[in-house]
Amino acid sequence: MIHLKTAEEIAVMAEGGVRLRAVMQSLVPDIHSGMTTKQIDKEAERLIRKQGGEPSFKKVRNYYWTTCLPVNEQVVHTPPSNRVLVPGDMLTIDIGMFYRGFHTDYADTIIVDGRSEEKKDRFLKTGHDALYKSIQQAKVGNHIGDISATIEKEIYGHGYFIMKELTGHGIGRELHEDPYVFGYNFRPREKTPVIRPGLVIAIEIIYSMGTEEIAYEDGSDWSIVTADGSLAACFEHTVAITKEATEILT
Repeated sequence: MIHLKTAEEIAVMAEGGVRLRAVMQSLVPDIHSGMTTKQIDKEAERLIRKQGGEPSFKKVRNYYWTTCLPVNEQVVHTPPSNRVLVPGDMLTIDIGMFYRGFHTDYADTIIVDGRSEEKKDRFLKTGHDALYKSIQQAKVGNHIGDISATIEKEIYGHGYFIMKELTGHGIGRELHEDPYVFGYNFRPREKTPVIRPGLVIAIEIIYSMGTEEIAYEDGSDWSIVTADGSLAACFEHTVAITKEATEILT
């Protein structure tokens, strides 16, 4: 069941999204080589609580951290650890905030120490652009399938691969709600949900350089990696659709 939000509920989520974005804006510039991902997680929690929120991900059963922090071949759901970042690592910061009864969800992928490398830069630009192009399809009267088709076109069109088992999702009082927001044409667009005013979704671009196949990382109950060890990334925004506009909340 899709839970459409009222204007008042969206206003609360928008405020939460502004606060979550402020957390990211404070967190990301201080990430550098020599840090552990556990140190990043600790600072993320401090910043969220300073903003008056709670870590969304700690409300997921058996997940005990504020962030998911995949590095390189790690795709999603990677818990913070004592792994030390090195220059040129590709790091995804996936973070959620629970504020006044509602969740927002946000992810970005960066290159540690900003080490420019054409292959990685091109890869990340593709995912970033795919996110914003797909958000343009999140409007009243379209279908969820229009979002999915745009992601598919952008990622495969540039020679990369969508992790098809991993999706975006509805969001609100629960971190994960209906509908699923697939990154590819899972079914004909007309058979996917119609986008109506009040829909709030987390659109995610989850993709890799080399494969669609995923695997669970050895020794982890959570971390998902690319089956071939190729690099992966994730970009995500929480988006609200109203009668008047499409609003990026994060």
